[in-house]
Amino acid sequence: MPQKLTAEIIVAAIEGFESQKRRIDSRIDELRQLLNADRAEAAATSETPARKRKVSAAARRRMAAAQKARWAKIKAEAEPASSPAAAKPKKRKLSAAGRKAISEATKRRWALKRAEAQKAQSTVARKAAAKKTTGRRSRGKAQKTAEAPLTVAAQ
Repeated sequence: MPQKLTAEIIVAAIEGFESQKRRIDSRIDELRQLLNADRAEAAATSETPARKRKVSAAARRRMAAAQKARWAKIKAEAEPASSPAAAKPKKRKLSAAGRKAISEATKRRWALKRAEAQKAQSTVARKAAAKKTTGRRSRGKAQKTAEAPLTVAAQ
């Protein structure tokens, strides 16, 4: 059943929403003040930059010399490990006789392979031919056997 909205109920609802609005507005104001305070602090610190520490020319020279010494030490340790790699054994070369032997062996291998393939092909051809002739023979035998009982019966 719907309730009837009377003027008193509507006025009470308006007052409740207005109080909520005031509470929300006050919280928004607090957050804005915090945000502005952070910006003001950041601006205050950026206005007075920290002084840079200066290093004298003599100190920079000492630092450069120390760094060069460190790099020299690292390179000296790495050099003995790389020297055996630099002394690679000479690349071996194939003599003419060796190349000829390999070539002949390869030719023999291929000749054998071709001969086997041809032999297999001829056997397949022979089997096919045998199959054809067997088919003809079997038909002939079947006819002879069918005629034989007739001749036996006729006698």
